[in-house]
Amino acid sequence: MTDGEPIVRWEGKYLRAIQHGRWEYADRCNAVSAVVIIAEYEGQVVLVEQERVPLGRRCLELPAGLVGDEDDLGIEETALKELREETGFTATRIERLGEFYPSPGMVTESFTLVRAHGLTRIGEGGGTSDESIEVRLVPRADIPAFIAERRAAGIAIDVKLLLFLGSLLD
Repeated sequence: MTDGEPIVRWEGKYLRAIQHGRWEYADRCNAVSAVVIIAEYEGQVVLVEQERVPLGRRCLELPAGLVGDEDDLGIEETALKELREETGFTATRIERLGEFYPSPGMVTESFTLVRAHGLTRIGEGGGTSDESIEVRLVPRADIPAFIAERRAAGIAIDVKLLLFLGSLLD
């Protein structure tokens, strides 16, 4: 294990850089976590495409949001809020599938993966006024080809879409 106590090298409003022995990693401030949503509507998986400043380009992703960054909502409530804002859908039920760590050698951030059940379209989506989100409805069987098409067009692909490149959700 690592010797000594962690040292905060830099801290901003949302992130901090930490050194612990030879390790350097990022941590979210204020114990904020994330929720990632698997949602299907009429046989199609609901995906979003949005600009990601750190990548310098748009990224194809599952709908997601931060839990506890702007309000006191829990995981299920945040999932419903983000689903509405980003995609224009709502759900009758949110099922927790587990907590996951997307890059455990570099960040402490985790996300709770949820599945939205009973989707109903209530709007266009697109995110908040400072977001430019495009909603993509893709038949599950077509996701590998769709990912290849978007990648060829220069769109970044979020690692969580690996779920649809295997049989993990069958």
